[in-house]
Amino acid sequence: MESEIRYAFVNLSGASQFGEAVRRFRKLRGLTQQQLADLAGCSIMYVSQLERGKETAELGRALRLLDVLEVDISFTDRKQRG
Repeated sequence: MESEIRYAFVNLSGASQFGEAVRRFRKLRGLTQQQLADLAGCSIMYVSQLERGKETAELGRALRLLDVLEVDISFTDRKQRG
């Protein structure tokens, strides 16, 4: 699954923003919710609720989803960005 979009700013502070990012990257990768759930080791219900902002992702699960979606991440301190 190679794609030109490899980096993006994802706000982990809000469930809806993170869920929207998961949906966007899932679709870019051509995955169904079921395929993502299988690859990430979670339920399709969880993926569905996450994408709709009805569920939050603990850090470990968020990292696993982003890894499956082949999204490189970095952590920044908002205070350092000025």
